[in-house]
Amino acid sequence: MARSTDVRPVIKLRSTGGTGFTYVTRKNRRNDPDRLVLRKYDPVLRRHVDFREDR
Repeated sequence: MARSTDVRPVIKLRSTGGTGFTYVTRKNRRNDPDRLVLRKYDPVLRRHVDFREDR
């Protein structure tokens, strides 16, 4: 059975701290149709900042 990429696409989460650091993850479009915002660790700033979905 093939993995469906239209329901769970691969997205990039870019730091709002201005460092350009990114995380790569998957999201479920049915549960989160809007752009995803997660609070994660930015190793360049060495603190937690918001990461927003970048398309």
